[in-house]
Amino acid sequence: MNTQRSFLIAIFLVVLYWVIKLYEPFLVVITVASLLSIATYNINSYFRKHLKNKTLSAIVSTLLLFILFFAPIIYIITSAGEIFNNFDTTSADNTINYIKSINLKFPDTLSFLQSDLDKFIKSLDLSSITKTALSYLGSIGKNSANFLKDMLLILIFFFFVTLHAEELGGYFRSLLPMRDDEIDMIFSEVSNVMSVVFYSILATAIFEGALFAVISIIFGYDGLLLGIFYGFASLIPIIGGALMWVPISAYEFANGNYVQGIVIALYSIIVISIIADTFVKPLIIKYINSKISSVKTTTNEMLIFFAILAGLTTFGFWGMILGPAITTLFISFMSMFKSIKEKGLDI
Repeated sequence: MNTQRSFLIAIFLVVLYWVIKLYEPFLVVITVASLLSIATYNINSYFRKHLKNKTLSAIVSTLLLFILFFAPIIYIITSAGEIFNNFDTTSADNTINYIKSINLKFPDTLSFLQSDLDKFIKSLDLSSITKTALSYLGSIGKNSANFLKDMLLILIFFFFVTLHAEELGGYFRSLLPMRDDEIDMIFSEVSNVMSVVFYSILATAIFEGALFAVISIIFGYDGLLLGIFYGFASLIPIIGGALMWVPISAYEFANGNYVQGIVIALYSIIVISIIADTFVKPLIIKYINSKISSVKTTTNEMLIFFAILAGLTTFGFWGMILGPAITTLFISFMSMFKSIKEKGLDI
């Protein structure tokens, strides 16, 4: 019996190796699609309940994912060429010279960063910035075809995983050597935490991006494009939207538009950073938590930031999804094990 079992395990491992080898080019895509399906499980269940058709609900969920997540990225890619063609080198050079002319000083408590700031400002040069921009533009053009292919595959896999979520869940449930209540506990923990993290990040990015789009439109900028950029920038804690409004305010100051520069800066600091980010954002997260999750979930922004950074470093662009998802999945399992221990259940 032991010999037969060992033989079966050996055969299974060999087959598993070749299956992984066969689907290796698609593993990241399949993983991203599966994680997104888990994160959006609650909303798809809502669609199924009200539309009473699992195919239609899967289509609606897939379209919603495309509109909210992928469409803005496609817009950025398609706008990259136009941005470069309309790039005003004179205004950019004036902005750089203006920044260099300002004697920026950190307060005494942050004086240890002063040398790094001075070095950074001194290194600002239009030719190097243009060279970097060209390299990024070339990289975008080179990789856009692969990105669009991956995006299409993710949407396809997401659709089928969402469509057959119950069947797949039942199949994996039958394979796992665990009780049904333990499996339900694991899935509930993972789904709840990932859903709250995913929707909270998405909702706050859209909200803050929309606020910045308003002020951008008022002063004649492409509000949709800058709003999308600000939304992505808002995912970065501490610095966040400053990556957007600081250069734009500096640009306005460099061109003598002091009122516009001051208004953009004050609006970004007071309305977005203080009111929206400090007071409104926690309310959004609390509302999403209460509507989607049956457990209270708190998201550490610094943890999410490092998860995104680690994901981008390891997996490239899709690491922005994989990093937080893997980190959240790990935390969810830790929470699940703690819950099992507290309830005295056996694994």
